[in-house]
Parts: sequence; C-alpha cells; structure tokens
Amino acid sequence: MAPATEGLTDLQKEIFTKISQNEACELKALLAQNKLKVDFVDENGMSPLQHACYKGNKEIVQMLLDQGADVNACQHEHAYTALHFAALSGNAELCHLLMSHGARLTATNSVGRTAAQMAAFVGNHNCVATINNFIPKADIDYFIKPQGLQTEPMLPPHLAECFHQFIMQVNVNPVRVCMNLQRLPALLENAAKIQKVLESMRYREMTRGAETNEVMAFKYHYLSCVVAEVLKCQKRQEAMKAEKSGNEESEEKKSDTVELLVRRFLKCSKSDGLPEYQEAFLRECVREFPFRESTIFRQMVATLASTDPPSAVSVVSAAINGQRGFSDNAQTCVTCGEDKATKKCSKCKAVQYCDRECQRLHWFMHKKACARLGPSLANTGKITDVHNKEQITNAVSSRLQNLAVK
Repeated sequence: MAPATEGLTDLQKEIFTKISQNEACELKALLAQNKLKVDFVDENGMSPLQHACYKGNKEIVQMLLDQGADVNACQHEHAYTALHFAALSGNAELCHLLMSHGARLTATNSVGRTAAQMAAFVGNHNCVATINNFIPKADIDYFIKPQGLQTEPMLPPHLAECFHQFIMQVNVNPVRVCMNLQRLPALLENAAKIQKVLESMRYREMTRGAETNEVMAFKYHYLSCVVAEVLKCQKRQEAMKAEKSGNEESEEKKSDTVELLVRRFLKCSKSDGLPEYQEAFLRECVREFPFRESTIFRQMVATLASTDPPSAVSVVSAAINGQRGFSDNAQTCVTCGEDKATKKCSKCKAVQYCDRECQRLHWFMHKKACARLGPSLANTGKITDVHNKEQITNAVSSRLQNLAVK
C-alpha cells in the first residue's frame, strides 16, 4: 500500500517512504534531525502512525508515539484508526502497545466495525483476544482509593499491579486461571477481597450506558467464580485439617488447595473421557451471570442447550476471546489449553504440554494411557519373555519414573 504523497513537503514524503520500506534506523535519524509534528496525513487521510500500523512495525510505531503522534487521530477516508490497521496487520503486541497509549477500542470504521471485529473477519485471532482482554490501568486505580463512605480501598494498592496482570490473561481455561493465581501468592492470600473487586467491576462494566462491555463484564464474572471456587476449596481443606489430629508431612504435600482444584478440573470420567467437574463448573458459571437480558448470556445459554453442544470451556473462551475460524488442537496444551504447546510426552509422543509443570499436573490422568500409547516394550530388546507379566510391569514402572518433557 504505497502512500499518496501529493501536496506533502519533501521531508514528509521521505518519512512516509522510510515507513513504507520499514527503515527504522533511517527514520529515527530523520526524526532526530527534524523536530516536527507527525500527525500530518496523505491524500487518503492516513498519518505516518497509521501507515506504520498497517505495516505492523512495532518499532516504528513506538518511535512515532514517542514523537507525540496522536493514537486516536483519524482522518482516513473510511475511518480506519491506527488500531484498526494494527489489528489487520496481525501484530497482537502492536495492538497492546496502541491500547496502552490510549487507543479507543470501541472506535468503528465507515461500515460500523471495531478493530477487534475487523481482526476477526481476517482471522487474526491473537489480535482479537488481545483487544478483547485489554483493561485500562485506570479501571484498577479506581479500586485502590476509598470511594464514597469507604474508609479503606476495596483493593490494597500493593496488589494493583499483580491484579491487573491476573485479569488481563488471555487464556481463560480454568486450569490456567488457577495456575496464574497460584503464581501470584499475594492475590491468593487476599482471594476474598479479589472476588469482591471482580464482582464490583462486573457491575460497573454493565452500567456504563453506551460504553457497556458485556464481554468484559462476563470475564470479570467468570474470574470471580474461579476465585470463589478456590475459596471453597480452602474452607474444605481447613475443615478436613481440623478433623484430623495428625499433621504428617505427606499430608501437607497433598494440601495445596489450588493443585487439588486443578486435579479436580482435569479428572475425566471413565465412560466418555470428559472432565465432568470442569464442565459442570463452567456451565454453572454461565447460569449465575446476573445480567440475563444481555446478548452474551443468551448466546452462551443457547449454545450450551443445543442438541450437540461444544465443550463449556470452548464456549466460555469464544465468548471472551472471540470465535475462532479454526483450531489446531494438535498444538494445544492438554492441561491448560494454551496455544502453541510444543513440548511432548517423551514416552508416547501423543500429548502436548506447555512445560514440565503442566505435564506434572496431568500425569495422574495420563499415566495409564501413556503405557498403552507408547511404543511396544516387546520391541525394545529389554524384555524377551512377553508373557512374563511381572517383568513387563517392572519395565513400565521404570520407564514412567524417567518420564520427562522434551
């Protein structure tokens, strides 16, 4: 897409040329030598920032933003903003950069489509998920200050950064949400406060008038449900500990609340191999969404009530991150649903994981299938008598102990 540069100064033309050719170093030198405003436009109403976003060049976009480019300036003939072009480029990090500098998520082009909707149209799912899950820091800052008659803030200020990180997560698989919560111990210690803040954010999101965001409201609701489930597990664990007189070291190792909940989410039924507890939990999360007249609620209920419904986790993920045109299940972590999981079980090569931690958490479910899916022990040369069950059992046990993620 070559910019139309009639009517521009030679310097402005040169800036457009450097951007079009992705010459970041040359552009940096040019901007350093000439102090000028970079919000000028070409014949089509496109600014240098919009051209850089169209090219998907994050380095140049950062350079222009540092130079004072207006992230929301839009004179484009079809009302495509910088965020629209970034979303169409397929660069999710670039979309995040623009939103961090105040890009409006709700801005629409001449056909009434937002940046996320245009990204979905061309199949840039990572951009859709990044935009849908972006939350301005100002939304968090509201809760770290006392409001109205409050004597103290709902969210302790020292939790603001990790809380922001927690709610910005794109992967909303309940296992991954629990793992992220576990990795933020400060949030886990204040789970009750976190749940209340999430419920309050859900209500605020649905009462913004024209700026109401049903998707984000449901995400807050869903995260609050997961945190509430962690709290329930904590109470059950405390009750069980109170009943027991002994506190053996082995019992302490089993008392990790989050890990117990993760295993419950992962446990599949013997009949159909589906995670029954996870499915029931997610369906209940949808049913408990209090805004029954919302479009997102009706769509999810209709999908889950259909004759042959997809899994609840896929419905929840699609509602929050946007519908995917296709899904490469072969690249999905079997534990937490993370995309592009390149690690494989070293024995059977049949399942993929994000890392060793995901494999460890899933091992209690996978170990039986792994022995069946792995290469025949009879062909390894280590067992000569295939009818000797004791030898086979010992060989399998030895291999499983050495199991690792490649």
